[in-house]
Amino acid sequence: MFVRNPDIADVFDRIADYLEIEGENPFKIRAYRNASRTIRGLGPELRDLLGSGKELTELPGIGKELAAKIVEILETGTAPALEKLKQKVPAGVIEMLKIPNLGPKRVSALYHELKIESLSALKDAAETGRVRALPGFGAKTEQHIREALAALAERPARVSVATAGPQVERLVGYLEQVPGVVAVAVAGSFRRCRETVGDIDILVTAGAESPVMERFTDFEDVQQVLARGETKSSLVLRSGLQVDLRRVAPESFGAALQYFTGSQAHNIAVRSLGRLRGLKINEYGVFDGEKRIAGGTEESVYRALGLAWIPPELREDRGEIEAAREGRLPELVASAGIQGELHSHTTATDGRNSLEEMALGAKRCGLKYLAVTDHSQYLKMVGGLNERRLLAQIEDIDRLNAKLKGFRLLKGIEVEILEDGRLDLPDRILQQLDLVIGSIHSHFRLPIQQQTERILRAMDQHFFSILGHPSGRLINEREPYAVDMAAVIRKAKERGCFLELNANPQRLDLTDTYCQMAKAAGVLVAINTDAHSVADFGQLIYGVGQARRGWLEEKDVLNARPLKELARLLKRTMRG
Repeated sequence: MFVRNPDIADVFDRIADYLEIEGENPFKIRAYRNASRTIRGLGPELRDLLGSGKELTELPGIGKELAAKIVEILETGTAPALEKLKQKVPAGVIEMLKIPNLGPKRVSALYHELKIESLSALKDAAETGRVRALPGFGAKTEQHIREALAALAERPARVSVATAGPQVERLVGYLEQVPGVVAVAVAGSFRRCRETVGDIDILVTAGAESPVMERFTDFEDVQQVLARGETKSSLVLRSGLQVDLRRVAPESFGAALQYFTGSQAHNIAVRSLGRLRGLKINEYGVFDGEKRIAGGTEESVYRALGLAWIPPELREDRGEIEAAREGRLPELVASAGIQGELHSHTTATDGRNSLEEMALGAKRCGLKYLAVTDHSQYLKMVGGLNERRLLAQIEDIDRLNAKLKGFRLLKGIEVEILEDGRLDLPDRILQQLDLVIGSIHSHFRLPIQQQTERILRAMDQHFFSILGHPSGRLINEREPYAVDMAAVIRKAKERGCFLELNANPQRLDLTDTYCQMAKAAGVLVAINTDAHSVADFGQLIYGVGQARRGWLEEKDVLNARPLKELARLLKRTMRG
């Protein structure tokens, strides 16, 4: 994981926001804000300063305590202090900071005096006149809040990449059929496989007489046309997703694709490298003076800078430029490299297909094996399996394996990690399985130390193969629980077990940065769909996209192994 100075400054600013909302010591708050300003103004990276032996306490405003926190952030991407604060202040309170001119002090007053914990509660308070009664607010501020909330509500929300995916596929297919169209490409955060997208950027090259812009704005799913022009048009689909189409000359297509794919940080690094070579780089090409020397393809753009082509998923300015220069870019995992699925549910609990249907569905998808991992008894609302029912399922799997050809069902369970770190089923039944996934579905708000110790104790149990959806987050719905993921990764390495990257687009858990940390530690990651139906096997592509953002190669992925090798690795985790 490559944590840059702005990332560290962001963490310090967020800590200061939380502290100010909580009414903490003003000197402590100021220390974090001053440290943030110092870090943002630095030329060299803090990581490089540490590597050169420089003491961080020599920097203005950085004492021993803040220096230690910088080291924590460099190692994990966050700070335990921030994670603890997240548990004390509801996420909705921090959301109020999105309102312009509503800083931490005013948010603190709304939270503590009016008990407002969400944007919806703030809207109610502003509309009923309760906000103006607070000292320092008044009618004008209340009106500003109402207007800002209305504008925020109209702003297109970021949507799951899985929500955008089918719409993008349909629109691209439509554009490819327009007369005169030569090439169509999707750029932006969608191409980089970000977890969510705010809008969609599409590039097209077409002959001079092609009606591509007219056809674009006539697309059947259009709700509103925002702009129509010869080289750029914008519209909003009925789903609320905004799409921008740009018509690009063939000689600039690669440069435009590189530019509009982003990220901004990556593009700044690319342009900076170009300036060092005396070159100018923009969406039209790479120029040496007035002469265009590259731009028709992305490869030509990177080649002009002495770089190998960089996969879009890596373009976040996290070391990919250096890796491309030095020939160290990873051979990223692809969907075709996944041999099987290690997390699935059947109608025995909350799945929607039977054991046999799931097996045959996985086989049709080209998989070689499928682990059946229904929930354990703790989750009563979904009919979690007790010992008796799990034994019956084991027998059903044996009978089905006897007639399946070229495919193998593995016996597993998604066992609940209880609050004290014990597993929900006893060893006498777990030892009869091929693998055990341990997951958390309860007690999400434990303090970071207690939550971390809970997981570490679970991983130390006799039968423990994979930590399921390790942070428990649901994108745009539930924040991750507080956990020291660096400690979890170290324990996985020590214990010889594995971490899951849950491909469900609501989860995509592990994050890309934690995937990088696992890779660096030598901990294998299982890319699982957590399938609750045959249709869910198609979500594998989202997990693979996240894995690619995390620099994972086939060698880093547990279920990219053939069955025989997988069986050996799983057996080591079942050490009763």
